[in-house]
Amino acid sequence: MSRLSGNRAHKRKQQRLVMGLAGLFGLAIAGALLVLAIGEGANHFRTPADLTERPIEPGRSFRLGGLVAEGSVDKLGDSTITFRVTDGAAEQLVRFRGIVPDLFREGQGVIAEGVLDSAGLFVASNVLAKHDETYMPPEVAEALKKRGEWREDADGKLVPVSSAAPASSATPAEPGS
Repeated sequence: MSRLSGNRAHKRKQQRLVMGLAGLFGLAIAGALLVLAIGEGANHFRTPADLTERPIEPGRSFRLGGLVAEGSVDKLGDSTITFRVTDGAAEQLVRFRGIVPDLFREGQGVIAEGVLDSAGLFVASNVLAKHDETYMPPEVAEALKKRGEWREDADGKLVPVSSAAPASSATPAEPGS
């Protein structure tokens, strides 16, 4: 009988080993999927210049951010508008059907969620803005600072490079600013 009880103990050890390995395999798969999902989310935001440099295939959802270009808002009726989003280096035409936030206007920071259609038009499903007159989406601010279009003034507010110099300064602006 001791031989039978020895076989049972051996089988239980094998079962525990198999269950442990299966659990580790499941955790590895879950971790890999999590890393993949985070990686895709990290590339979710684009500026118009990013689209020019690295085009995105039509139908893929992403967020487009920048400033609403001056003179670009066109109300088409039936709650549809078109506008251009700019980052200072490039522009992207956007169409949105719905109600835009109260502070949506030309010259303000905006993030639009949607997809590019086959003609290259960004069809937005959502337009986001913050209820603060000085707000600029962090991703947009960072992209504009990297491109040298905007910088922080003495008060820590973001301003265009062209208006960053103090008004009392008699020094001419540097070329390219």
